Amino acid sequence: MGIEIPPGILYLIRFSPNLLTPPLVVYTLNSLSSSSHVAALAPLGTPYLACAMIASIPAALTLKIWWGQIKNRIEAWRLGAVLLPNLPDWTPGGIGTIIRTTRMVNTGYMEELLDEAYQNIGSYTLNTRILFENRIVTADPDYIKIMLATQFDGFEKGAETRWLFQPLLGTGVFAADGELWKFHRSMTRPFFTRDRISHFDIFDRHAEEALDKLAERLREGVAVDFQDLIGRFTLDAATEFLFGHNVQSLSGILPYPYNHPSHISLSTTACDGGEGKFSTGFVQAFVEAQMITSRRWRFSVHWPLLEFWKDDMKKPIGVVKELIEPIVKEAVRKKQQRVFTALGGKVEEETEEETLLENLVNETDDLDILRDEIVNLLVAGRDTTAGTLTFVVYMLAEHPEVLKRLREEILEKVGPSKRPEYEDLKDMKYLRAVINETMRLYPAVRVQICYEVVKDTQTSAYSPFNIRTSKNATLWPSKEPGGKPYYIPANTKTPYAVVIMHRRKDLWGPDALEFDPDRFLDHRLHKYLLPNPFIFLPFNAGPRICLGQQFAYNEMSFLLVRLLQRFDNVKLEVDAMEPEGRVPKEWGQQTMEESGSRKAVEKVRPKMLLTMCVKHGLWVSMKEATHPM
Repeated sequence: MGIEIPPGILYLIRFSPNLLTPPLVVYTLNSLSSSSHVAALAPLGTPYLACAMIASIPAALTLKIWWGQIKNRIEAWRLGAVLLPNLPDWTPGGIGTIIRTTRMVNTGYMEELLDEAYQNIGSYTLNTRILFENRIVTADPDYIKIMLATQFDGFEKGAETRWLFQPLLGTGVFAADGELWKFHRSMTRPFFTRDRISHFDIFDRHAEEALDKLAERLREGVAVDFQDLIGRFTLDAATEFLFGHNVQSLSGILPYPYNHPSHISLSTTACDGGEGKFSTGFVQAFVEAQMITSRRWRFSVHWPLLEFWKDDMKKPIGVVKELIEPIVKEAVRKKQQRVFTALGGKVEEETEEETLLENLVNETDDLDILRDEIVNLLVAGRDTTAGTLTFVVYMLAEHPEVLKRLREEILEKVGPSKRPEYEDLKDMKYLRAVINETMRLYPAVRVQICYEVVKDTQTSAYSPFNIRTSKNATLWPSKEPGGKPYYIPANTKTPYAVVIMHRRKDLWGPDALEFDPDRFLDHRLHKYLLPNPFIFLPFNAGPRICLGQQFAYNEMSFLLVRLLQRFDNVKLEVDAMEPEGRVPKEWGQQTMEESGSRKAVEKVRPKMLLTMCVKHGLWVSMKEATHPM
């Protein structure tokens, strides 16, 4: 076994040239001056030499920053362009912005970060310098379209993103770029056919088990953490769909609410990663690995300073691999056995691959690639769907008139007990509108966390940004008629905030902050969305658009139909929430119109890991329908 070098030591080795070169230059020049006969070049004494060597590090950093800024201005001028406006911050390294963001994250609301910048600058696209690096942040659909579609080849995840994602996602499709991304995409695409994604047997089995557990707990007169329950449902369904191995998370005990005598921290949700365990430790480890990845994102390449002597990812990712690797190895073994049988002249009856993993092993038998792809698809197939369903139920609890209308459509199109089929779901326009409106206000897929520094890494909220990195210098057109284009330097991180774009009144109308599914059915659809489809990106867009989009729609629609066939009332149980999960009192001091934010009407705290979820769970009670299934 080789010697394992602590992350902090590797960090110092990596950055040692930047730290040691300036002092060595000063020392060398001072030594050379000792042989000079010019009095002005007399060598420094030891105390002064030590001070000069120490001061050389920030001096060199300052010169490097100044030179980079000057070079960008010269290049922009040469191309007839201008630089984007800067978020005002006189503090070194953007420390002031980090401090303001910390306060906003602890007691504020996710959309306020860029809204505050908009008030200061008047633009939803700006440059902010964090830890001495440019971040071109945007919530503008035209610029997002450039990155995701029209200049797709000019933007990528970037080397830093790939490095930070590597421990969890490896070289999988979410973290890969270039030819490797194309390879992963080509492996996965053939499996997501209509026949595959509309095969509802898996959904039905796990939905029935989940709703039975829900009903059993509710009959005790106890609130249920719907986020926990639905996270188990989507995990069991995803693991069975992906590799035919159900981890049986639904077999575990549901957590009791905070205000119940039997309360024990059993919740291991898609958001909190509690102390409890299901039938395996996989879920807890999977969530913990995501939380560590999110924490590392906030500190970028400097995260090893937080884990100087111990790699916190080693233990949870080991548990994840412990479950996945034997399954992957078995799939490869079966493929090799089929090949060996064929070479021996025996002909086996051809069977269609039943799982995505069986499909993948026909493309490669590289265990690392297969494992990475499965983990990537688990993040997509479990967490994003669970997050959206959680917020759908939250909205139904807050809008009983929407629940009533949705249930009427379900009973009309499907009935009180019939299993929904693909054609049923396709015909349910209001159901799709409810899901879309939820994803507009609470888009689940956010695979990049920005730069907030917060005190509590377990329970803090993060900003809703995805990210690209410019491969080469490029120009973005001005938003002003006749204005000069904006110069985007090469290797610049360009975070984009879909959730903020989804709530812009100039893009969605004066009622953009309201939850109203009819906006996807009435004249507003033709006025706002159809002329500019890039204002709605719950599944990303362009060549990297989510392959499982229709699979996710089908799974969410199926579960909601089954849920509302069985229950006809949903109530949010605030008293059951952990105190840290409740909204701050300051949020309700202004109306939604006064604050320009949904925080005035929120009853839960949205939180970002790799996906959006509810902090400490969504605790609800439900009433079983008079004529249940």
